[in-house]
Amino acid sequence: MPKTATIETTMGSFTVELFTEQMPITTYNFIDLAEKGFYTGLHFHRVIPDFMNQFGCPNSKDPNSARAGTGGPAPGTTYEVPGVGTITRNAGGSIPDELPPSLRLSNEIGTFSMANTGQKDSGGSQFFINTKHNAFLDYFDNSTPSKHPVFGKVSSGMDVVNAINKTKTDRNDRPVTPVQCIKVTIN
Repeated sequence: MPKTATIETTMGSFTVELFTEQMPITTYNFIDLAEKGFYTGLHFHRVIPDFMNQFGCPNSKDPNSARAGTGGPAPGTTYEVPGVGTITRNAGGSIPDELPPSLRLSNEIGTFSMANTGQKDSGGSQFFINTKHNAFLDYFDNSTPSKHPVFGKVSSGMDVVNAINKTKTDRNDRPVTPVQCIKVTIN
């Protein structure tokens, strides 16, 4: 049975179907962090209309932090992936890139995608929700160096995701009225 995540925010809740079978390393990283309460109290730190909503930086507990968007999980922490084993986050708190050559999950509207710095193995806790089909971010699209693997898709509450995407932002794409994660529940 597929796992889902319900994300409760100050603007409402939405549910995401998690791709545990197709993208187990990335998905179980998210599940591990969610079950440990990592996302509770964090804020959406980057919202770009008709593009995406980004979330998951521990520095965003303070919605006005200049460091929001620069953090991740603690280095050297581990999590379990069924059928794979124990994964250890690297010195930057990041996980191994999961870019299966035969899988073509595109950054379509409503998909959850791993954020990263553009460097190899640099995704950790931050992800974004696409509010436009951003095929140029697909790891199998070679038109840009961006490689962002999709690991879930909003199954209900897309109206909440769209409302967050339309919230007024400052010049740094940060919501003027902070949008906070109250909790993430894995089902």
